[in-house]
Amino acid sequence: MALLALAVASCASEKATGGAPAASAVGGDGVKTGPGVTADTITLGLMTDLTGPYASFGKSLTQAQQLYFEQINAAGGVCGRKLETIVRDHGYDVQKAVAAYTEIGPKSVALAHVVGSPMVNALKQRIEADQMLTIPMAWATGLLGSKPIQVTGTTYDIDMINGVDFLVKEKGVKSGDKIGHLYFEGDYGESALNGSKYAAEKLGLTVVEQKIKATDQDMSAQVAAFKAEDVKAILVSVGPKQTASLVGVSLAKGMDVPFVGSNSAYSPQLLPTPAGPALLKDFYYITAGAPISSDEPAMKKLAADYAAKYPDAEIDSGISAGYSAAGIVVDALKKACESKDLTRAGVVTAHRSQSAWGEAFGTSMDFTTFDKPASLLSYVAKPDKAALGGSVIYKEAAASDLAKEYQVPVG
Repeated sequence: MALLALAVASCASEKATGGAPAASAVGGDGVKTGPGVTADTITLGLMTDLTGPYASFGKSLTQAQQLYFEQINAAGGVCGRKLETIVRDHGYDVQKAVAAYTEIGPKSVALAHVVGSPMVNALKQRIEADQMLTIPMAWATGLLGSKPIQVTGTTYDIDMINGVDFLVKEKGVKSGDKIGHLYFEGDYGESALNGSKYAAEKLGLTVVEQKIKATDQDMSAQVAAFKAEDVKAILVSVGPKQTASLVGVSLAKGMDVPFVGSNSAYSPQLLPTPAGPALLKDFYYITAGAPISSDEPAMKKLAADYAAKYPDAEIDSGISAGYSAAGIVVDALKKACESKDLTRAGVVTAHRSQSAWGEAFGTSMDFTTFDKPASLLSYVAKPDKAALGGSVIYKEAAASDLAKEYQVPVG
């Protein structure tokens, strides 16, 4: 299977990671190198979810990144070297992720994506010790504050602040109302909840909380609780399966309220399910990345290239997220090459020199600091059956005044 094809660079002399950074060397081209870089290859690790709760997202991420790296190689590679990848599926299991890092960490100069904040948090000390540029596919505030770890775009709390602001300005929610918030236990849900509670306090709203586990599937009890409290809107910071249950049961029980989801709460694969009509009616999700259906020329090209490479694959948000994350890593490698330093530390330093990146994919990001989100701008997106990727921009990216005033917790 092309998705799982693994190309591993030669690195027999490298030690296991987690201690002092590995020794570097200077090649014949005058470029300083270390783990994951040889005279003719640069190896990148991809730690994804192909069999767990975010399997469809993980597949899109991985395939989009492999497409990007193939295109870079076709154009000559980076610093006179070809890019190679090592893909490992952790199935959204922390122990498997730790084992995968132990295996591929010594062979990689950077991690082009790691799905899930629990996995990144479990590896955080090793990533920092190894000075391994890492792009999490997670947006919890607990991932901020680490120089090698780059949270892209907004964090979950910023998105929820912008989401509550949207509900008040455009969906009829007013001071004195109650709003529900269904969220996963752990840093994803709790990060999102921090944002909703902050915005609610500022706007005179009350948050009715319902916390669930990632293994919970039936949201009937949570809908009953929201209905009993007469909430006027519901925020959703869970996975797609729980979102489907929530909106489907709510509509069946006569709860006709708007829903605003975190970016991880929606998948276009939900539209053909019984929850589809409810999602199409009054569900929105907040995201820092433009939907792949947007008119951005870079997005149109990506959609065409991806469809040509993977004609039978689903089109979803994982494609643009993965492709742009691959671009972040490659641009860091190119800048590191210019500085003649392709060591891990050199790649991180090069990455952190960029103050405006990614406008071609939606919003511009500032990578020069690591103790705050790279952006405060969120799109409001809406499911759409006819749209490529199953959603369209409902409201262009903006940062609410509340988000600008908010002090994001770090670490």
